[in-house]
Amino acid sequence: MPLPQKPPHEQRRLFIYNGGFFLQPRLRRILGLAGWRLCIGLPGPGDCVAVWGASPTAWRGRAIARQRGAAVVTVEDAFLRSVLPGRDRSRIGRRGPIGLLIDPRGVHFDPSSPSLIEELAASKQAAALAGRATAMLARLRAADLSKYNAHRPGLSAAAPGYVLVVDQTRGDASLMGAGRETFLRMLTAARDEHPGARIVLRSHPETAAGLRPGHLSAADLRPGEVLCDTPVSPWRLVGDAAAVYAVSSQLGYEAMLAGHRPRLFGQPFYAGWGLSDDEAPVARRLGRTTLPALFAASHLLAPVWYDPCHDRLTDLEGAIRQLESEARAHAQDCDGHLALGMRLWKRRPLARFFGEGRGVRFTDHPSAKVSLVWAGHADKAPQALRVEDGFLRSRGLGAALVPPLSLVADSRGIYYDPGRESDLEHLIAQPLPPQGHARAAALIARLRQAALTKYNLPGMMPAIPRDGHRVILVPGQVEDDASIRLGAGVERTNLALLFRTRAENPGALIVWKPHPDVEAGLRPGAVADAQLAGLADITARNAPAAALIDAVDEVWTITSTLGFEALIRGKPVTTLGAPFYAGWGLTSDLGPIPARRSARPDLETLVHAALIAYPRYRDPLSQLPCPAEIAADRLADPTASPQPSTLRWLAKLQGALIPHSRLWR
Repeated sequence: MPLPQKPPHEQRRLFIYNGGFFLQPRLRRILGLAGWRLCIGLPGPGDCVAVWGASPTAWRGRAIARQRGAAVVTVEDAFLRSVLPGRDRSRIGRRGPIGLLIDPRGVHFDPSSPSLIEELAASKQAAALAGRATAMLARLRAADLSKYNAHRPGLSAAAPGYVLVVDQTRGDASLMGAGRETFLRMLTAARDEHPGARIVLRSHPETAAGLRPGHLSAADLRPGEVLCDTPVSPWRLVGDAAAVYAVSSQLGYEAMLAGHRPRLFGQPFYAGWGLSDDEAPVARRLGRTTLPALFAASHLLAPVWYDPCHDRLTDLEGAIRQLESEARAHAQDCDGHLALGMRLWKRRPLARFFGEGRGVRFTDHPSAKVSLVWAGHADKAPQALRVEDGFLRSRGLGAALVPPLSLVADSRGIYYDPGRESDLEHLIAQPLPPQGHARAAALIARLRQAALTKYNLPGMMPAIPRDGHRVILVPGQVEDDASIRLGAGVERTNLALLFRTRAENPGALIVWKPHPDVEAGLRPGAVADAQLAGLADITARNAPAAALIDAVDEVWTITSTLGFEALIRGKPVTTLGAPFYAGWGLTSDLGPIPARRSARPDLETLVHAALIAYPRYRDPLSQLPCPAEIAADRLADPTASPQPSTLRWLAKLQGALIPHSRLWR
C-alpha cells in the first residue's frame, strides 16, 4: 500500500552540493516525499548533507558536513531503477529512478562501516518479513525485473551450463578501487576452477550501450569463450549458469537470490554473510542473516519506492507493477513501429501508446516491414502485431473518437477471432504468476466498487420489477462487428439473439440493452420497437452497464464484452457465440466453442489474463505506461482523462458523415 507522506512542516533540511540533484525532477520529488527539503547554503548542526554515493563531487558534501557538524545522508539508486540506465539521454532514459536508497548510516557498497542495509539485514524486523520477502522475490523474478530492464524476452547467452563471469564499468563506486587486475584474476579463477566449462563474460549494459568502458573485453577471451553484450535478462543469465563469478555487481546478488553461491572478488553488501564464497570476507557480517532477511532489507525496508503515476510513495509491489508496465512497453516498442490500417484520428494516441522506443510511423501500403496493424486489417500484414481496444477502454465510445486508455497488441491472433489461438487464449490457459490471484481479486473488487466497464458511459436506469420473475439482460451488438462475423454461431443478428433468448426462457423478464454505438446512430444493429413486442419486456436505452448488470439475474449474449463484465460481477452468462471468455467452464455455452479451450481457469485467472497481462495501458495524466490498477483509478475519476477538444468537435460532425464512417472507424 502507498506509504504516508510527510507534510512540509516535518521535512528536514538536506543541503546539496551536487548539481545533479537539482537537474533531476524525479530525484527531487522522491526526496521531498520522503521528508527532505533540498537546500543550498551552509548547514547547521541539526541539518543533513546529501551526497550521491561515491560520486566525484561527494567529497565536497562530506567536507562541509565535517566542518559544520552536520550529518551525511548518502543517496543512491535502489536495486530496481528504470528501463534504461540513467546515462542514456533518450526521453525514456531521462525519466529517473523508481526508487532510492537514502542512507543516514553509510553507503551499502562501502564495507569499511555498516550501512542501513547491513543493519536492517541483521535486524528482527527483517527476520519477521522473511515470508513476505520470499513471496516478493518470486514476484520480482516472475516479472523479470532487475536494476535496468531493457532486456528482450527469449534471448539467451549460450546453452545452459556455462560459467558466468560478470564485468563492471570502470570507476564503478562499488568496486572500492578494484581495477582490471581484479577482473583478470577472477576470469583466471573461473577457468581454473571449472576446467573445460564454457565461459560467458557478461558486459555491463552501459558498456554494451557505449556509455562507459568496462574492465574486460572480447580480447581477453580464449577460443570457445563467449562475450555476452546483448540485452539478455539478468534472471535468464544466472538461471542458465552453472556457476557465477562477480566482484561487486548486482548480478552477483541476483545469482544468490536465484539459488547460486556466487564466487565474489569484492565486498558488496551481500558478501560476508556466509551465503557466498568470498575472496575477502567481511568478518562482522558472518552468520548474522538469512537470504530472505537480506532481501527484505535490500528491497522491502531500505528503499524508498515511488509511484510516478499517482506521484506518491509506494511499496515494492507498486514499484514492480509500474516498472513491469514500462519494461513490457519498451520491449515491444524499442525498435520502433511501422503501423498499417490506422485511421487518421487514431494515429496520435497510437503514436503515444507505442512510442516507448524509436517511435511510430504510419503507412497505407502493406509491406514486410509493418509491425503494427489494426486487427481488422490483419490479412494485409500477417506478420504484424494485431492492435485492438482493451477491455477497460475509456469514459466514452471509440466510435465517438474518445482515445483509449488500453490497447492490446496480439502476436498470435486477436481475442475476438476464435478461429485461431490468440495471446489472450494462451494467457488464460497458463498458471497465474506469484501473487496473481490476489491481485486479480483486488482488481475485481475495485471494478465492482467503482462500477467500471469498458466504456463507462453515464445514463439512467429503467425501473426493473422484482416480482419473482427471472430477469435476463440481453445486450445488443454491432451487427457488422468482427466479433459477430468471426465468433457468432447460428444467431448473427440482434433480432435472432432476442428470439433465441425468449424461446429458451419463456417465463423470464427480458431486459434489452441496445449497443451504445447503435443507439448513437454510428453502427448497424438497431431493432425496431415493433419487432421487440413479445421478445423484450424492458428496453434499457442509454443505461449504465454496471448498474444494469447488478440489477438482473443473468446475461444472454452472442459475443458481447458485457458478458465478461457480468462474470466479473458474479452473474451467470449464456453465450450463443464464442467470445474470448466462453469455453473455459465459467459460462453456459450454446455456440461453437473451439476444442482447444480445455483449461478450466477460475474467474481470477480469466480476469488476470484479460485485464492485467494481455492489454497495455497508458496513463492519460503522466503519459507513462501503467498497470491496470492505475487505469481503473483514472476511469473512476471523470476528470482524469478528458477528450481532446479537436476530437470532441470532430465527433460532433459524425452524424452528418455517417456514410463516410471509414474515416473514424
